[in-house]
Amino acid sequence: MSKALSKAKGFKKSKSGTYLSMAGTAFGALGVLKQARKARSEHDTLRLLDAAVSAAAIVTGLAILYRELKRLGDDDVLLG
Repeated sequence: MSKALSKAKGFKKSKSGTYLSMAGTAFGALGVLKQARKARSEHDTLRLLDAAVSAAAIVTGLAILYRELKRLGDDDVLLG
């Protein structure tokens, strides 16, 4: 059981785990987009501001994950 658990913990630092995290973060952008559209149609400034802050968090998260993916790729000769 501990071998499987350690393998699962290592998945987060793998390329496939990073891609999965990026996909999940990008999927969260759909919810933020929906929230922004609804706020704009209802003229709700506070919700629109919340959507903008959430979108900034998503962009930052994707940038961090991209940087991690690039670090993981430094060992690979094909990725340059």
